[in-house]
Amino acid sequence: MTRRTVAIVGRPNVGKSTLFNRLAGGRRAIVDDKPGVTRDRQFAPIEWNGRAFFLVDTGGWVAGRQDRLGAAIRAQIETAVREADAILFVVDAKAGVHPADQEVASLLRPLRDRVVLVANKLDDLGRAPLDTGFYELGFGEPCPVSAAIGKGTGDLLDLVAERVLPETATDTAGIQVAIIGRPNVGKSSIANRLLGTERSVVAPEPGTTRDAVDSLLRYHDVTFNFIDTAGLRRRSKVIDEIEFYSTLRTERAIERADVCVLVVDAARGVEAQDLRIAQRVIEQGRGIVVAVNKWDLIDEKEPNTARRGEVTVKERAPELSGVPFVYLSALTGQRVRKLLDVIRAVAAELDRRVPTAEVNRVLRALVERNQPPQRAGQEVKLLYGSQIGTKPPAFAVVSSHPEAVPEAYRRYLLNGFRTAWGFAGAPMRLALKRRKGRR
Repeated sequence: MTRRTVAIVGRPNVGKSTLFNRLAGGRRAIVDDKPGVTRDRQFAPIEWNGRAFFLVDTGGWVAGRQDRLGAAIRAQIETAVREADAILFVVDAKAGVHPADQEVASLLRPLRDRVVLVANKLDDLGRAPLDTGFYELGFGEPCPVSAAIGKGTGDLLDLVAERVLPETATDTAGIQVAIIGRPNVGKSSIANRLLGTERSVVAPEPGTTRDAVDSLLRYHDVTFNFIDTAGLRRRSKVIDEIEFYSTLRTERAIERADVCVLVVDAARGVEAQDLRIAQRVIEQGRGIVVAVNKWDLIDEKEPNTARRGEVTVKERAPELSGVPFVYLSALTGQRVRKLLDVIRAVAAELDRRVPTAEVNRVLRALVERNQPPQRAGQEVKLLYGSQIGTKPPAFAVVSSHPEAVPEAYRRYLLNGFRTAWGFAGAPMRLALKRRKGRR
């Protein structure tokens, strides 16, 4: 399901970050009584009444402020407004209409169909009358809330879901493939080589690609939808509004994808940020392929260069032990077509099922080889198992004391399952359950 974007905007100190934290279900944004605390954007995934969206917090719009910081905050708010599918325009119900509210309203009026006016700080909903000046802002009846104590926030989400956000449909065009990675590793060049055309702008400067661009490719009777995305940097390096939204688009691309191609630079190897990106893909249950680009620049006089690099990476990051690596060059076309075959294979692995009899055969062999640790004199038994899901492959094992099975033994079981069945590039899940009716 493709997530939309909902931006929270308004002048300083009207409770935008408090509302963000309340709707996101946690203290993600810094909250302070001083105006202007929020300068950079924060975002969080939200699901409500069948709608999935990213909620984005922004800095406060300061009336008439002309200094460099004020201009930067205005620029990020303008970007948030352009990018958003829906906008929560927050005002302070206690303070009444402020000149800065009027400035924000002027910015938003061309987009009034996407705007919900939110009157915040109404702790006594239904008792305190609203300032009639809010109606003059041009966005209809304000939605009253108290972000601090949570009153009215459910009604606000209902309003956003029903009136502003259209239904989001599941992608159906073949295999959805997100091309991800750090900036300037050749993501667009790989997409262009596969598609045979300059669909995405390619330049040596990092950060050229700003938008996620979808492109269809038919190969061996299979349709691939390639989502070319902007490069992911560490959050601390996401310093301007364009890069922030590039990161957000990449997050959405990972959510849409069946398989993610993590592109790394052959000369630099797999860096810490690459491992963090890979972990994000694995956490979301997407298939993953590592494409080592610019392999034409590597001296292959020494034998097994590729294999040694791959082993080193997998030693550093055990979660990549089942991930296929493709060593290619977008510039020369070396092994680029092989990438399609590997993506197709990983997509098939995501959807593969193992018969229950086979699961139990492998489970018994693993237990015989290495018994689970015992619990305070009680025998911990693993009784039987089965596959309970796909995309990603998920397995359940029934145990006499599931809570007593340590994490290391869970990893042992998962590694044994992967050794037996492969599931190359597909993250695997394991749930330990208690037999019904037993305590």
